[in-house]
Amino acid sequence: MSSLFEQRLMQARACRMCEAHLPLGPRPVLQMAPAARIMIIGQAPGLRVHETGIPWNDPSGDTLRHWLQLSKEQFYNPELLAIMPMGFCYPGRGKSGDLPPRPECAPAWHEPLLEVLPNIELTLLIGQYAQRRYLGRQYKTLTETVRHWREFSPTCLPLPHPSPRNRYWLAKNPWFEQEELPVLRQRVHQVLAGSSFKP
Repeated sequence: MSSLFEQRLMQARACRMCEAHLPLGPRPVLQMAPAARIMIIGQAPGLRVHETGIPWNDPSGDTLRHWLQLSKEQFYNPELLAIMPMGFCYPGRGKSGDLPPRPECAPAWHEPLLEVLPNIELTLLIGQYAQRRYLGRQYKTLTETVRHWREFSPTCLPLPHPSPRNRYWLAKNPWFEQEELPVLRQRVHQVLAGSSFKP
């Protein structure tokens, strides 16, 4: 690993910028290595992820790995996948679920970290916060953005959140599993097949 990469990753993991706003305190959760080919940008860690320090270590992660057709060993190999949420720390609970990711995090950390990840070929944008930052407000809703996934492929794919809460969304939008999911899986494995770390 390059010294600049190590320095920036260490600084991100030591970040305390939002400490006063975090009910359980800061615990940045991210995964990456300079060789990573795929970047996953989600929302923010949930409670279980905060407690374990392991990204996507919850039912949402199980669904995401199923979508990608990757084993846990593959998913948690930082030489293959980088994981960098919009907010690195658990933001706490609101009335209808977890609070949004802290707004300070992505502007402070995303660009410096992306600068030291030169091999990213595919970025998966999971949920509205990641899609708004990286795709802009081209479409009014997450559903519209995800429905137009072909416009952003092959370097970027917008996805709904794989939370169990979204089972109704998936039922109402069968085109996601019928049309985008096969392309997602093909693209993920195509990118990883070019890695020196064979999945």
